Amino acid sequence: MGLLTEGTALSWEETKKLANHIRSHGIKQFLAQYRKLISRKKDVLYWGDEVEYQLVKFDHANKKVYVSLRAQDVLRGLTKKVQQKSDSSAATSWHPEYAEYMVEGTPGKPYGGLIAHFNIVEANMSLRRQEIQEELNEDEAPLSLTAFPRLGCGQFTWPVAKPDPVDGVSKSLFFPDEAINQGHPRFKTLTRNIRCRRKEKVAINVPIFKDVNTKLPFVEDFSSLGDDGSSAAAAKPDHIYMDCMGFGMGNCCLQVTFQACNIDEAKTLYDQLAGMCPIMLALSASSPIYRGYLSNIDTRWPVIASSVDDRTREERGLEPLKEDRFQIPKSRYDSIDSYISPLGQCYNDIPLLIDQELCDELIKGGVEELLARHIAHLFIRDPVSVFSEKIDLDDENDTDHFENIQSTNWQTMRFKPPPPNSNIGWRVEFRPMEAQLTDFENAAFTVFIVLLTRVILSYKLNLIIPISKVDENMKTAFKRDAVIKDKFFFRKDVLTESTPPECSRQCGSSACNLTDQYEEMTINEIFHGKGDFPGLLALINLYMDSIEIDVDTRCTVTQYLKLISMRASGKLVTSARWMRNFVQQHPEYKKDSAVSEPIAYDLLCRIVQIARGKDNDPTHLFNYTTKSVDKIPEALSQAEAYLNKKSSKVNHAEEMTNGT
Repeated sequence: MGLLTEGTALSWEETKKLANHIRSHGIKQFLAQYRKLISRKKDVLYWGDEVEYQLVKFDHANKKVYVSLRAQDVLRGLTKKVQQKSDSSAATSWHPEYAEYMVEGTPGKPYGGLIAHFNIVEANMSLRRQEIQEELNEDEAPLSLTAFPRLGCGQFTWPVAKPDPVDGVSKSLFFPDEAINQGHPRFKTLTRNIRCRRKEKVAINVPIFKDVNTKLPFVEDFSSLGDDGSSAAAAKPDHIYMDCMGFGMGNCCLQVTFQACNIDEAKTLYDQLAGMCPIMLALSASSPIYRGYLSNIDTRWPVIASSVDDRTREERGLEPLKEDRFQIPKSRYDSIDSYISPLGQCYNDIPLLIDQELCDELIKGGVEELLARHIAHLFIRDPVSVFSEKIDLDDENDTDHFENIQSTNWQTMRFKPPPPNSNIGWRVEFRPMEAQLTDFENAAFTVFIVLLTRVILSYKLNLIIPISKVDENMKTAFKRDAVIKDKFFFRKDVLTESTPPECSRQCGSSACNLTDQYEEMTINEIFHGKGDFPGLLALINLYMDSIEIDVDTRCTVTQYLKLISMRASGKLVTSARWMRNFVQQHPEYKKDSAVSEPIAYDLLCRIVQIARGKDNDPTHLFNYTTKSVDKIPEALSQAEAYLNKKSSKVNHAEEMTNGT
């Protein structure tokens, strides 16, 4: 969960006074590292995944399920086991997350040198789940579950904790402070300062799924929860209302970070993968239930974007600008706003809000204009978590101020410079995917996106479409059953790197006729082909046929691609649709959109059995058999050792994935 600086957290009033200092020195820190590392090259494209888990506790006697507030105990146990092993033998690595019921797991060291690494991803994910379970009680389980279905409903935590809408950090009517991470001050500080900067509580409104017995208009009465009237005013009719950061950052996801061979390759991957973000968000959709109600969306993204939306009324365009600098179109958690490689330049067709003074400083310091504008766009934001011990820093050797802004711009893609005093290269992070129920599914989505990067670089694919169309695709991806019911803008010809020669600006040009380069396609067509476009899966299989790959790895990858294919075609339903079906077919469901405690209990009991491989639903997942192993064969391991020696491979995945 981003930069975890130790120290004394400052209030928003104190932080606001330091905002210009943080921004100014953040740019100086970026420039110092950029000059040192612009020419850094790596021989191998390393990569690693991050899976977030929710800890849940079952009361089987009363058919209830809670989030278990035991993250600190669990992390202590997991970290102790890692410390007892040598750096080279630790297969897993553990990190705190926003909520006290969440932990994040990564592989102990990055993958990448060999195709055979695809065959150890699932085994490593299974090991992570097993290691968490060993720290839990028999009535508890770790779930790679995007959204807990009754988060914010009455007594949903164990131990029981009550919200404090008067003196609490978030002032939430539903989400207690005890459910926020208790081990590091960053998380409560972010919660408090986002609310204080906004000058009111965040307001999350998700459209409710209107079933035959749903009371319409759907309007809730919050007076018994201590509402002072502000929540009633913020809640929209026919929407599920939530009021704090925990409803978004308390969700789980699946992310993948890639280390590129050099800065240019990193910029290429950033741009090429940007258009895949809404596609993979829709394909991985797994969160249809919020605060005990079926919603009319399938993904967490709009919830999380609203949960950390610190923009004031002026910045949201609700009042004229007086105290603030900009009207800002998006939350700081949203899709990217510009491409940064030369090929993407002409597709930047929306105005990019930047801090012009900082942009000029970056360009003067030698940063090319596209990247300078990207950084200057991130730096329109204020810092929201500052520690008193980390104010006056050595800009030549420290990057805390840069990372302060960078790591709180939670966008679909993140461009990540090498950390100072490390051997790590330029990286990009792919951030949109939802957590899947099983290790098999999480491995499949991870391996697919990594394979796609290989195909992009090997065949020089061009997946870029105008950034405005990526934004439209994101809005489409939120929708219920978007994976089979909706269409997404996608490039017709991905095999030609065609940039209109007359375009030479960064924010779009009327001279560029881009509309004939893309069209609307279903996700099935994107993956399986339309017209002359062969589809992404055909290109990946072509790549697989062209490389040397051992039989076991090919067998495993074939199963992963089968899952992606069947989800894209609709032959298998998404986790979101599977959950909807489970709820709507439950004997206690009253067709009123409400997900009661018994329904939630039965749903999560079933998910535990599916995650453990003891149950399955053929509409959601086929009976799979992979040959995933915990380590690669000895002969391949010797080849890996050669590559490691040649490339001075880093030791720990958390170094490569530094900051989520």
